[in-house]
Amino acid sequence: MYREHAAPPPLAVPSPDAAASHNAGMTPAFTWDVALRKSLRQAGSRFELDVRFQATAPRVVLFGPSGAGKTQTLRMIAGIVAPEQARVVVAGRVLCDTAQGLQTSPQERRLAYVFQDYALFPHLTVIQNVAFALRRGWRNPAKAIVDESVQRWITAFHLEAIAGHYPHQISGGQRQRTALARALVTNPTALLLDEPFAALDKGLRERLRSELRQLLDPLGLPMLLITHDDDDVRSLGEQVVYIEGGRVVDTPGTRPD
Repeated sequence: MYREHAAPPPLAVPSPDAAASHNAGMTPAFTWDVALRKSLRQAGSRFELDVRFQATAPRVVLFGPSGAGKTQTLRMIAGIVAPEQARVVVAGRVLCDTAQGLQTSPQERRLAYVFQDYALFPHLTVIQNVAFALRRGWRNPAKAIVDESVQRWITAFHLEAIAGHYPHQISGGQRQRTALARALVTNPTALLLDEPFAALDKGLRERLRSELRQLLDPLGLPMLLITHDDDDVRSLGEQVVYIEGGRVVDTPGTRPD
């Protein structure tokens, strides 16, 4: 893994266009209103996932041990995995309600999803990876792409110097910032993060948590992050949902000390 020896300058956060639709009008009673049920086969046994939680805070952390069902929960909220029964409301938008026969596609949900391994395309440069989220059809973005929204997030995450580099040529922190830029360029209504700091060393994790808070505060963008790291909870969890064995076991309303 490449290591970053010098901290980049503070993030130049763009104007909060990404949160405009979210902040317009009346504030919903719950930013997150989620109820999901699904039977899963895991290592030859049946795993029953039944997750229900409501949160008024924009930034929520799903916290629990490995195998608790956190990633499956996140994928069902994103629409990547189909639940058996579900109601998902994010910032007042009903994204899924199986009782009413409503199941919107992942594209219609407009939720930015950042995978644990970042899922960058190895054959595309940093700027092409960011621009790929805006592509139409199957053609890859040009290496010399000129797009105002792409450049805005390249600048916000201080990626200008490595915009022409490929993922294997940049550090773990730079890969994470590239993945975040690619997620946010689509102007999403919420951000979903699957253990985004797990592959990074301790010092880099601390700095990137701080950068993520700095980014989200002015945007007002709802965030749902899954983790089993107590430091993620303390740093980013305005409201924490504890999951064990596919069920919510406790939902404290404030960030732990």
